[in-house]
Amino acid sequence: MRILVLGGDGYLGWPTALHLSALGHDVAVNDNFARRGYDEEMGVESLVPISTLEERIAAWTEVGEKTIKSYVGDLCDAPFVHEMVGDFRPDTIVHFGEQRAAPYSMIDQAHCIYTQTNNIVGNLNVMYAIADIDRDIHLVKLGTMGEYGTPNIDIEEGWLEVEHNGRKDRVLYPKRPGSFYHLSKVHDSHNIEFGCRIWGLRATDLNQGVVYGADTEQTKLDPRLATRFDYDGVFGTVLNRMVIQAVLGHPLTVYGNGSQTRGLINIVDTVECIRLASEYPAERGEFRVFNQFTEHLSVRQIAETIAEEFPGEATIEQVDNPRVEAENHYYNAKHTALVDLGLKPTLLSNTLIDHLFEVVERHRDRVDLAAIMPTVSWRATNSELPETSSALAQT
Repeated sequence: MRILVLGGDGYLGWPTALHLSALGHDVAVNDNFARRGYDEEMGVESLVPISTLEERIAAWTEVGEKTIKSYVGDLCDAPFVHEMVGDFRPDTIVHFGEQRAAPYSMIDQAHCIYTQTNNIVGNLNVMYAIADIDRDIHLVKLGTMGEYGTPNIDIEEGWLEVEHNGRKDRVLYPKRPGSFYHLSKVHDSHNIEFGCRIWGLRATDLNQGVVYGADTEQTKLDPRLATRFDYDGVFGTVLNRMVIQAVLGHPLTVYGNGSQTRGLINIVDTVECIRLASEYPAERGEFRVFNQFTEHLSVRQIAETIAEEFPGEATIEQVDNPRVEAENHYYNAKHTALVDLGLKPTLLSNTLIDHLFEVVERHRDRVDLAAIMPTVSWRATNSELPETSSALAQT
C-alpha cells in the first residue's frame, strides 16, 4: 500500500511513517516544519534531541533498509497539495499536518486565526486534491477526543441515534470543544463528512486521546530516528510533563481540582491504530469515526500514579486552571472499533512509566523549568494584535 503521511516530521507523524515503512508499505512524508518554528517562537526545545527530516530519512535507509520519500511544502498551498498527491498517488493519506496545541490557539487573536486557517484550509486542500485526482484514496484524519467536550451522556464513536417528537435519525454526535484548536478539528470533521456525502470520499476520523510515551520499536533503533518529546506549558502533554516534573523534583502541577478526565493512549498504540485504519479502509462515501484511546484517567489520577511510581519524593500541587472546562464531570466514551479491528491495547504500567523516567533522566540537562508552568489563559482575549511571529509568518 502507498501511504502519504502529512505532518511526517512531527511527534506522531514521524514514528507512524517508520512503523508503516517497517511493515512493508511504500511511505512518503510531507511537512513544512512549522512545528520546529513553534519551538523557536516559544523559546523551547524538545527534551529529546531530534535530527532534521533529511537526516532521519537517511538514517532509516541505513538502519531500516527502507526508503521514505519527502515532500516539503505547506498544505495551505493548494497547487502544491494537488501536485504532491498527483505525483505520489497514494492509496491512503494519513493527515497529522495541523497545529495541534490547544494553548497555542488561545494565546491571542493572531494565534487563534492562524490555527483555524492553517488547519481548516489545509484539510480542505487535501480533500479537494483527493476529489480531483482519485476519490478512492482513503483519508485517515487525526482528530481529538477534545472535539466532544464533556457531555452529560455517553460519548459514542462519532454518530448518535436520536429520537425527537416521535421520529428517529442518525446524526453526527454533537460537539462542545474546549478551545479554538479543538473547534478547528470539529470543522474538519464536518467538512470531511460533507465531502463523503457529496463526492463519495472514503474517510476515517480518528478522535485521539492524550498521547504519552517517547519511543516505538523503530525510533529506538538509532538516536537519529528519535521523535520529539514536549514538556512545556503550551505543547507538552499532561503525562509526559508530569514525568519530567517528578524527575526534576518539581511539584506535579494539577490544573484545578484535577477531576477532569482524559482518554489516554501510548504512542506505540497510536502508530498501530493508524496501520489498522489504513489496512482496513472505509467504504466509498463512508465517514467512519473511531475514538482512539485505550483507557481514561482523571488528571489527579495521572499525577498520583506517577508520584507513586517515582523512586524518590514527588509532590502534587494544585494550580489555578488556566482553561475554562468542566470539573467533576461525567465521562463515558466508547472506544471499541479499533479493538474490533485487532488493536491489542498497551495500558499504562509501571514499566512504561519507569522507561519515561529513564528517558527524562538522560536528557534532564535540556529542561527549561521556566517553560513548564502554564502561561496562556482561556479567559484573556489578548485581541490587540502583536507583530506577526516568525513561526506564523513562515506558515
